[in-house]
This record gives sequence, structure tokens and C-alpha cells, in this order.
Amino acid sequence: MDPSKVKQLRQFIEQCKANPSILSDPSFSFFKDYIESLGGKIPRSGVDSKEKSPVVDEVDDDMDDFEEEPLPPMEEEPEIVESDVELDESDVIVRDNDPPQKMGDPSVEVTEDNRDASQEAKMQAMEAISDGKLEDAIDHLTKAIILNPTSAIMYATRANVYIKMKKPNAAIRDATAALEINPDSAKGYKSRGLARAMLGDWEEAAKDLHMASKLDYDEEIYTALKKVEPNAHKLEEHRRKYDRLRKEREDRKAEQERQRRRAEAQAAYERAKKQERASANKKQGSSFPGGMPGGFPGGGMPGGFPGGGMPGGFPGGGMPGGFPGGGMPGGFPGGGMPGGFPGGGMPGGFPGMPSGFPGSGTPGGFDYSKILNDPELMAAFKDPEIMEALQDVMKNPANLAKHQSNPKVAPIIAKMMGKFSGSK
Repeated sequence: MDPSKVKQLRQFIEQCKANPSILSDPSFSFFKDYIESLGGKIPRSGVDSKEKSPVVDEVDDDMDDFEEEPLPPMEEEPEIVESDVELDESDVIVRDNDPPQKMGDPSVEVTEDNRDASQEAKMQAMEAISDGKLEDAIDHLTKAIILNPTSAIMYATRANVYIKMKKPNAAIRDATAALEINPDSAKGYKSRGLARAMLGDWEEAAKDLHMASKLDYDEEIYTALKKVEPNAHKLEEHRRKYDRLRKEREDRKAEQERQRRRAEAQAAYERAKKQERASANKKQGSSFPGGMPGGFPGGGMPGGFPGGGMPGGFPGGGMPGGFPGGGMPGGFPGGGMPGGFPGGGMPGGFPGMPSGFPGSGTPGGFDYSKILNDPELMAAFKDPEIMEALQDVMKNPANLAKHQSNPKVAPIIAKMMGKFSGSK
């Protein structure tokens, strides 16, 4: 081939490397089709055109194909619906919703006259209770509380009257006021416990009645506890049961969350390992010895295949001695050229001239398309084992003998020599 045309071809290839969008021009479709027929890839316009080795492409494809397995969905925990508790509520009444009763002013200074008047009002209330006049009793006790708001007994007595009137809410207010004045008021705990039992507040009623029994036990408290305690115990067991179920539910949810996080961490670890292996493979496959990705090892041989014309082409080398000629047992067939490739008369083996692989004596140079259009050779050049063997022979032609028995390498070398010698 005319050296000037080779130079022009090299310049065109360099332009394609710098701007692959050139190949998008319809006039170059024949060249684009040729590159793709050899297994090449044309980068899309505007996309990084940096050439990748087949190993790098394979690694990238592996990473693209890598999909993390979806994490198993968390099991939906059913909501806990509490069952009803069978209670004896035969004595429970409707809550009273009367406005709050009058209460005393604890900031008022109580004089002796007020105390005496308060006691007189209390006596009148007790007579009204004996006569069954509960409303009058409430009025007298309210007057007594206003006169002496520091008396816990007055509040507790009025609370007891409200219980008789079936007004548990009013009774609870008075009993609580009595306990605020005197925390050890047995009548206060008793009245509040009985009032709470009337409303069905079994557990709170049991607490108040037990406290009243400790301070001042009587038969009325004992009778009330016999009705209150069974219901209170059932409610306590019911609450404990569902507290336990709720805790177990929360524990299961927490364990599922821990497993989910563990699975996420494991998936992240596996992906990191995958990326690490891919990165190692990428570095390993990015170049063969000599720094030429996808091509013959060696490099910098003036007069080898044209530098930019063949993607991943044969780098040159100027190796002394070249491939052995016909005089070497087990070598390539000679051709009359001492110590070198057949067909030229150029001592020294691999080319040192711009015309290509064969020596300058080859008539008309060498038609490189014989190699470029040979799918078997092009595929073989991507095999690291074959490339390593060829490099070994280039470094020392005497090493050819040890590769003659390799069923993968020997046919490729023989076929290459057949191309150079003119056979098909």
C-alpha cells in the first residue's frame, strides 16, 4: 500500500478516536458496518469514546447485569383486638352529671366561732340523715364545710350522703377533697372506693377499699370487697395478657427490622465485593504485557502494522532474530529467508520497515486484510494465552519449539505463517 495512503488512513483513524460522531455521517456507513462486523462498537454521539478492551466491556456488562436480590418484605403484624371481659356489673349505675357542689375556701381563717357553728350544722345534718331527708343533710353539711373548709370529716360525711343519693361523681369529689386535707382519712378512702364501685371502676375501687380496710376495717368494706375484687382480678389478668401480647408483637417487629437491616448490610457487602472483583478484573484486563490493550505485546515497532489503522493492532518491535526460518527444526516453513519470515530476503525477522510485517523484499508489500478479515485470527488475538505465546516467541525464537505441542497456539502460528507465505 502506498505509504501516503497509509498516512492518510492513520490520520482519519485519529480523527475518529477524537470525535467518533464522524462515523455517524451516512457517507461512512460502509466503514462503520465493517468495524461492527469485526465485533467493534461505535460510541453514540456525545458519549465518551474512550476505547475499552474486551475484558473491560465484559466487566462492565457483568456489573450492569448485577442486580441485588430484593429484600423479603416485612411480615405485617395483625393489630391486637382486645376481647371483652365478662364482669359482674349488676350494681353499676349511670354516672351523675350534676354541676359540681359548693366547696370550702381553704384560704379562709377559721375562728373558734366558725368551728362551733360548723359542728352545729353537722349535728343538724345527722338528724336529717336519720329522718331520710338527704337533700336537707347535704345543705347542712355544705354550710358546715363553708364555715370550716379545713375539716376532712365534713367532706367525708357529705361524700357518704352522696353515695346514699346514688351520686358517685359528687361523692368522689368530696372524698378526694377529704384525702387532700388528711391523707390517712379512712372514711375518705371508703367513700371514694364505694363510689368508684358504683361506676364500675373496679381496680381503682379495690385500691381505695383495701387502703380503707388497713386504716379502719369494718363489715361494709369487707362486703364491698367481695363484689369488687373478682372483677378487679379479671381486669388485671386481662390487662397483663394483652400487655404481654403487645410486647411480643413489638419484639417480633423489632427482630424483623434487625433482620432487614442485616440483609441490607449483607447486600451492600456483596455488592462491594462484586465491585472489588470487577475493578481487579478491569485492571488485569486493561492491557497485555507491553501496554497495548487488545493487541500484540511489545510496542513501538516502526514499520509494523500501521499505528492507528487497526483497532488494537500489532505493535511493532524490532526484535532481533525474528521467527526462525526453515533451517530450524520445528520452526515455521522457511522460504529462503535466513533467520526470518519467508518471502523477503530481509535478515532479522519482524519488520523494521514501514511496509509492514514482511520484509522490504516482498513484492508489493503485504496485504494486511488477509489477517484483518480472518475471524479466527482476530478472535485468537483476544486470547491472553495465545498472545503470551506469541510474545514469548518474539522475545526468543528458540521458544517456538515448546509451543508446537499446544493445540491452541500452534495452529494460529501456522496460519499466520501461511498468510505471510502467500497461502490461503
